[in-house]
Amino acid sequence: MATTPTSSTSEPVTFQRDADVLVVTIDNPPVNALGVDVRRGLAAAIDAAEADGGVAAVLIVGAGRNFIAGADIREFGKTPQPPSLPEVCARIENCSKPVVAAIHGAALGGGLEIALSAHYRLAVASAKLGLPEVQLGLLPGSGGTQRAPRLIGVKPALELMLSGRHAGAKEALSLGLVDRLGEGTEALPQGLAYAKELVAAKAPVRRTRDAQGLADAEASRAALEAARADTAKKSRGLFSPMKIIEAVEAALTQPFDEGMALERKLFLQCIDSPQRAGLIHAFFAEREVLKAPETKAGKPRPLDAAGIVGGGTMGAGIAVAMLDAGMPVTMIERDEPSLARGRAHVEKVYDGLIQKGRMTAEAKAAVMARFSGSTSYDALAKVDIVVEAVFEEMGVKKAVFAELDRVCKPGAVLATNTSYLDIDEIAASISRPADVVGLHFFSPANIMKLLEIVVPAKVSADVVATGFELAKKLRKVPVRAGVCDGFIGNRILAVYRQAADHMMEDGASPYQIDKAVRDFGYPMGPFQVSDLAGGDIGWATRKRKAATRDPKARYVQVADRICERGWFGQKTQRGYYLYPEGARAGKEDPEVLAIIDAERQRAGITPRSFTDDEIMRRYMAAMINEGANVVHQRIALRPLDVDVTFLYGYGFPRHRGGPMKYADTVGLANVLADIREFAKQDPLFWKPSPLLVELVERGADFASLNQSE
Repeated sequence: MATTPTSSTSEPVTFQRDADVLVVTIDNPPVNALGVDVRRGLAAAIDAAEADGGVAAVLIVGAGRNFIAGADIREFGKTPQPPSLPEVCARIENCSKPVVAAIHGAALGGGLEIALSAHYRLAVASAKLGLPEVQLGLLPGSGGTQRAPRLIGVKPALELMLSGRHAGAKEALSLGLVDRLGEGTEALPQGLAYAKELVAAKAPVRRTRDAQGLADAEASRAALEAARADTAKKSRGLFSPMKIIEAVEAALTQPFDEGMALERKLFLQCIDSPQRAGLIHAFFAEREVLKAPETKAGKPRPLDAAGIVGGGTMGAGIAVAMLDAGMPVTMIERDEPSLARGRAHVEKVYDGLIQKGRMTAEAKAAVMARFSGSTSYDALAKVDIVVEAVFEEMGVKKAVFAELDRVCKPGAVLATNTSYLDIDEIAASISRPADVVGLHFFSPANIMKLLEIVVPAKVSADVVATGFELAKKLRKVPVRAGVCDGFIGNRILAVYRQAADHMMEDGASPYQIDKAVRDFGYPMGPFQVSDLAGGDIGWATRKRKAATRDPKARYVQVADRICERGWFGQKTQRGYYLYPEGARAGKEDPEVLAIIDAERQRAGITPRSFTDDEIMRRYMAAMINEGANVVHQRIALRPLDVDVTFLYGYGFPRHRGGPMKYADTVGLANVLADIREFAKQDPLFWKPSPLLVELVERGADFASLNQSE
């Protein structure tokens, strides 16, 4: 049984008369979620309105910043407490007196379904309306799939439900989701005036279930079929989008009550889907990841002005991310031509937006007015944070940090964007190691959401807290990582990429491996990713590590053979794939298959065939096992930190929740059994993680380690 959340009154729903209008206020902080007590309060309010002869209309409003931000997802999977949300919506719609919903802030999911059940809707400028259930592997389960198409038509209703996006107040009015825009920011006085106006005009009760949005049956059917074809192409095996289309089809073909019954049946199928569990895990993990020991222990330092050292692709991307967040940025490069190139990289991003009609030349000029460049480090004297994004070589990095140590003001945060190098060594080379932190951006840095915040031994808590604050400012998802070669993401990537190389040398083609990984739900396979990133980067890393590589460890040389030919992927028009005339999508290359064959012969390997299932079992076992090592060694504090890293930095399919959540789904004992089986051929590579062994012995899962510290 859910407890009543605290609110400004003892009850989360209160109602009182204002003349002949019953004003119903939902006050269930923080977002007015539709928990059981809110549902009961709404049902009681409608009963009170029906019973009171002096009430001529009902007004529903939200207290705080939102109307209703949706169902209480903490109740999903628990025994449902009556009344259900569909029952509450029916009670509102069937009220014999006009019901008005006055919307400010979020009216999302169940919140919009409540509003759709009202007879009239008003929105003020802050309103955000949407049915985002698809993002949690669900469908609108309280009449959204039946009422929205009847109100606004199949095409716009499906577009809202399949994208999960929010519509602002003006768009909601143009779609017909609301009847009126209120002036100002306050929903209550605007809604009250509207309700009194309706009473004075003797306006009828107007039920959405009877609306005529489906009158043009031919257009409705065409919109439905177009959405079905598009979704089949784009949804990459997702379960709920097709169920949404099936439910909306019932709005076209069946009476309202039968449509509602089918919607409920399909909603329960979604609830039972493992995809729903994966998406809900992703939703909560994304919020939990913001909690780190240092964010509790330290307060962020000021972040008013930033510096970037290095104007290459990465440095320019970071500069754009900071400019977009409203920060002034000073870029340092070694000479004027390099600085001009750095500035051109930044401008190219904005020129691309202008070409696409997503930015005006005036807006670009306003942003670029906050950008300055210099060849002298002295220009960084006043910045609050500097991010170094120069060549990945320790000597070069230390030379930059010596300059930063000399010129930056006391308390400035000195960050390195290194992908692999030891940040403790960089920090130890200057007089203020407590100010040094790793901020590992992912390319393109102005687009990719992940930001690994790497915590060296000597750093102060407030510097780490500043990293998290910067992520918030840049609208990125931060993950705390410890110092090691590759941190969380690239360290794990190196291992499952090796597993892919082993399978390629053993008989699977890179094209089969990429396809199996795409079919699993990734946007791209590992060899496509290598071509996109540039094969020369991995090649440089392998050469750097050659001297320390275990001579007993298996080493596949195919990638080196490809790089020796100068084939670095898309930028050279060939890598594992061919990219004729700079094409973005690659074609299979028979010469690459010939190189692989020659390497198999050199290594004395007789190729064998792999099924797609076998490919994914090896690929995921390698990822999960190294993920367990990363948690075991406290590089990631919790399995969910690994999950969020892979969801936001590596294209892991969101509906599977991340590699550690996926491991829990298939069963850790099954993963460990696979690893022990694979170890029979290569015991050095397939060494079970001590954490994985321990969890299986205890009958525990990764989720059990996700509690906040």
